[in-house]
Amino acid sequence: MDLIAFGTIFLEMVFGDVPSLPAPGEEIFADEFAISCGGGAVTAASAASRAGASAGLSTLLGEDLGSRVVEEYCHRAGVGLSASQRVTGPAAGITVVVNYAGDRAFISYLPPRAQTESREHERWLEVLHQERPAWCYLHAHRGIAGLIREARGLGIQVAVDVDLKDIAADPAEVLACARLADVFLPNAEELLRLTGAPSLAAAIGTAVCWGPPVVVKQGASGAIVAGQPGRAGPTEVTDGVKPVRVRDRTGAGDAFAGALIGALCRGASLTEAVAAGNAAGSDTVGRLGAVGEVNVEGLSSAASALAAAAVTVAAGERAARDMLDGPSPGPGRPPPGQDCPP
Repeated sequence: MDLIAFGTIFLEMVFGDVPSLPAPGEEIFADEFAISCGGGAVTAASAASRAGASAGLSTLLGEDLGSRVVEEYCHRAGVGLSASQRVTGPAAGITVVVNYAGDRAFISYLPPRAQTESREHERWLEVLHQERPAWCYLHAHRGIAGLIREARGLGIQVAVDVDLKDIAADPAEVLACARLADVFLPNAEELLRLTGAPSLAAAIGTAVCWGPPVVVKQGASGAIVAGQPGRAGPTEVTDGVKPVRVRDRTGAGDAFAGALIGALCRGASLTEAVAAGNAAGSDTVGRLGAVGEVNVEGLSSAASALAAAAVTVAAGERAARDMLDGPSPGPGRPPPGQDCPP
């Protein structure tokens, strides 16, 4: 494969823009709603696939509806699942996304099995040994630097993303991951938080000393590329940014990363790949959900399972009634208790 993306998957319930969050006991209504699926891994892998790369997802797939939704979506999106592990019970998280005040808020739940996925570095390393992708994509967090080091030893290039909670939890580990990456992909706020610098320019100046190229995502303003060999200073890239109505920012950063890696796999320069990332980010914020709306009713595996369960329950109820009431009257036979006509 060109790319394997690692991480936890989610079933998303996404509400469009509302004026505010509800107060206790209050009910509000959104004008837009969608069911989607996400998690950084599936979002990045599908964006890379759309960019023409051979992409795979390494996650846990369980027996829950969220896992079935992700599996069906990946099948349609051309994302391979050979690097994923099937487990019993639920494995997908569930998240509610509410868009308001120009951003979004989340309420999420992770089943116990899914909570271990980000710590299963031995399984991830085994996947890399077996699949030998050109690239892997993951988020920096505690315990991941060793995996990145071993991936580099296998000749696999590593794209490292980050989020604010992991910076708060273990900034030293995140910094170690950034130094080991082939490309580091923070947004502006994340880089400021990680470096502690007073300005973005100062933060970029610090980051380029770590070694790998740094791509700083800036949303509608495009991105800044710094630390490229042969380039004197940072380069602002606005190519690819599209004028869209922002409906939901969920997954934009991961889509940016996946499209960027997909473009690199096709031979693009880093600046050209960033333009592809800008375009993917613009497309993502123009729809609800990390990968856009999915039609749950049309998902064959989920629908088949639900239909089979309904048939089984109905058959059981019918058999129970027959045992209590006797056999149902056949054609031409009167119901029990009713005399036959002369």
